This record gives sequence, structure tokens and C-alpha cells, in this order.
Amino acid sequence: MSDETKVPSKSLSLEDFRITPVSGGIAPTGPIAARAAIAPQDPLGSLAGLRGTWRGTGFNQIWRPFHGSQDRFLELNETTEVLQFVEIPGDIPNRGLLQEDITLHGLTYLQMINDANVVQNGQPAGIHIEPGIWLSIPLTTNPQDPETVARLANIPHGTSFVAQGIAISSNGTPTFPPVSITPFTIAPPNTLIPFPETNLDTATTFRTPPGDIPNVTQAMLDNPNVVLAAGSAGKNINSVITLQISTTDLNPPTSGGGTANIAFLQGTEGGPNAQSVQVDATFWIEEFLDDQGNTKSQLQYSQRVLLNFNGLSWPHVSVATLLKD
Repeated sequence: MSDETKVPSKSLSLEDFRITPVSGGIAPTGPIAARAAIAPQDPLGSLAGLRGTWRGTGFNQIWRPFHGSQDRFLELNETTEVLQFVEIPGDIPNRGLLQEDITLHGLTYLQMINDANVVQNGQPAGIHIEPGIWLSIPLTTNPQDPETVARLANIPHGTSFVAQGIAISSNGTPTFPPVSITPFTIAPPNTLIPFPETNLDTATTFRTPPGDIPNVTQAMLDNPNVVLAAGSAGKNINSVITLQISTTDLNPPTSGGGTANIAFLQGTEGGPNAQSVQVDATFWIEEFLDDQGNTKSQLQYSQRVLLNFNGLSWPHVSVATLLKD
């Protein structure tokens, strides 16, 4: 067997893997090199607190397009979740033409969400699985952006997205701004179009049956972020790193990003079937003291995805409160 056709003696594992630049080049100089020399010891920067495995509960809401007597079905789920982050070993070089090269660092993640009440084949019903990557991006001169973070996600319904944004450090319990699940017109002025399914007192076959959502309240439909407020209530939260990301520009930064969908979601005449057009999310990495004075880590998030179909943008909101193992 020639050298060109030899195979590795063992399978590559994460323990063996490390990203290493393999091509030649000139080392960065000037301001970016100077910043690298004084960069924080942890290469992940604001993302460092994500390392590890997180478990907890949450709430999921989505307007599903319905092929039948009306165009919509309101699905609601009480959820359990496992979210795992693994650091990518090594520097990730990004080659620059308009400015010097930059170095990224990041983590892979796998998100697994089950329905907390619905059982299928003796197991909790899985409703979402998502592999992806979080990246820590240094300050850049072209574009003129501060340090940013980005999330690269793949959704098994047939959507991929890149959402970029900023990290902010603060102290004390964070505030969770209200979020609405009311659909609105795609064209400006984006007029809100309420539907009766959002009122739990209104009986309907076009909403998840009450037996599958025993703990869902009207307050949760009015503002899903009340679930996050309940998750942080009574906790002595000392410090918070807030990651705010979007597939649209946040100005600043001049965010990269966007969504891509399979052909079925985009549809053709009279479409789309259900096209994901925008993702906005906020993650709060929190440290708090438990009753014994031990420091614990908590991760909370609120995410809104806009699904376009039948002339409206339909919010799909997911929230959760997770504790690190």
C-alpha cells in the first residue's frame, strides 16, 4: 500500500482533534496582534461559561400551518431539555483580505428537547434536536465591529441559520422583556392579527389538548418570558453574561447571518408552507448562590423564530431554565 492510500491506525476522536493552521502565512501585526497578546486567558471569552451539560425545563409555543378547514394550529409544550457544549480545541483562523487575519474560538453544541407530558412508545416524545456551533469573534476593523458572538444552527425541519450579536456583563437578576406570540402582517405596518386559540378559556380543536399541558397558564401565552422570571425567582444571582443574537443587523454590530430553508418550506405559488425568515434570541449565563452558599450556574434563554405563511408572520417562541450538571 502506498503512503497516499494508508488509513489512520485508529479512529479520530475528540481527544485527538485540534484545529491547527496548515498553510503558510505572515503572522498578524499591528493593533489586532497587540489585542491578541493581551486577550483574556480563556480563549472562549464571554462564551466560557457555556462549557458543560445543562438540564432543565421550559415552554415551547409554535403556530403550525394546517392543511384543512383553517390555516393554523397552536401547539404548546411543557418541555424538558438537555443542552451540551463541548469546546473546539485550538484556534480557528479566518483569513482576511480587507483587514488582518482574525482568530475565532468556539464550542459545538447539541440541544435535545422532549415534551414533558406526552409519551410515545414508553418514552417522552422528542420535539426538537439541534446540532450547532457558538463562536467567539474578536474586534474587527472591516467591518468596524466590537467583539461579537455567533450561533450557527441546524434544525431538522430543514432550516439552517447564522445569528450574530453581542455579549454584555452585568450583576444581579436579569430582567426579561415581554414577548408576544400574536401573528402580524408581513408587510409594514406589521399589524397584529389576534386569534382565539391564544385564549385558554376558548374551547378549540386547533390547540394542544388541555391534558397535554396541565401546567400551562394564560399568563404563559400572554408572555412566555414569565417562565424565565419564575425560574430565577428566589435565587441570589450575582453575575450575568447576556448573549443577544439575531439573524438581522443589531447595529452595532453589523451582524452577519440569515436563514436558509429547504424547498418544501419555501413552497412555490401560494407559498410558503412555513418559511423561517428571522431568528432572535437572548441567552443569560448566570451564577447564583444556593442555600448552602455554593456557587451554581444557570442558563436561561428566550428565542423567537418568525415563520411566514398565508400572508402573516407567526411567532414561534421557546424559553427554558437550565442548571449545569
